[in-house]
Amino acid sequence: MTPTPRLPRFAGLPLAVGAGLAIPVQGRINGALGVRLNDGIASAVVGFSTGLVVMILISLILPSGRAGLARILPAVRTRAFPPVYVLAGGIGALFVFAQSFTVGILGVALFTVAAVTGQTLSGLLVDRLGIGPAGKRAVTPMRIIGCVLTVAAVAWAVSPRLAVSPGSPGAPGAPADGAGGLETLILPLILPVLAGFLMSFQQAMNGTATVHYGSPVAATLVNFVAGSVFLWIALAVKVAVFGPGNPLPAEWWYYLGGPMGCVFIGLGALLVRSLGVLVTGLGMIAGQLLGSLGLDLLVPAPGSIVAPATVLGTLLTLAAIILATLPWPRGAFRRQRPVG
Repeated sequence: MTPTPRLPRFAGLPLAVGAGLAIPVQGRINGALGVRLNDGIASAVVGFSTGLVVMILISLILPSGRAGLARILPAVRTRAFPPVYVLAGGIGALFVFAQSFTVGILGVALFTVAAVTGQTLSGLLVDRLGIGPAGKRAVTPMRIIGCVLTVAAVAWAVSPRLAVSPGSPGAPGAPADGAGGLETLILPLILPVLAGFLMSFQQAMNGTATVHYGSPVAATLVNFVAGSVFLWIALAVKVAVFGPGNPLPAEWWYYLGGPMGCVFIGLGALLVRSLGVLVTGLGMIAGQLLGSLGLDLLVPAPGSIVAPATVLGTLLTLAAIILATLPWPRGAFRRQRPVG
């Protein structure tokens, strides 16, 4: 096992936020490609495949990448970590499936709240169990408060869009009196909650693999290999049943989704050892909201809404993450006994 450097929180948290900025950019690109191809699975396959090509090139060019490549098979053969960790990329594939099959029903806003809720809850659990390379992290009152505030802040930030989500009362296709809306949303909500819940486990698995490979480059490469295999199988089944979608576009920017994925998967694998799974995930959530806000302001998509709640909810998310990250002293919130 090759030691990887730990980063102080004041350096690691901004990197986590920066990694999260790439997520909405990837989502915008993959969404546009899915519309162009008329096939969400094919769009995900293109994203994972281009990301895989980028990671192969980086692994071969960088000395640390080549060294990490040489350690992959020995680490797996000696069971330096549970072998199932090499399949962590399948969780990313599941997240893409969740986007493809439920965003049209739930809307982007409700999907985001559901996924963030699952990821935040599992971040606490994964840290408590010590699955990630940072070891066990206590479930303190401030971490719980920070998680609750994060979910509430995300819900507030996306609340202007919730009113026009496909499944919301009054939206096109929804019952006029709102009856039956909850029942029709329960099953679609389970998938993004589950996908978000598993994302923390993916980060912990990638972080552990990074420690043993000695490089986040190798862990990211293995992630893209596993995810690409899952998605290519899914695409083959889809094409066999429903036939192919539209041909690939010629515009180069449609193929930048994969490199964006390389950024946040690689940084996430690097940061969980220093920050823990929960704080890394919260930082990336903040970056995701900031990136979405920036895109809606600078390059608005059809239906984009930037309301005061969007800005204030994003700022509250940042405050909640700082609250959960600060090194609060033990017993700071215990009731003090009177002296004398």
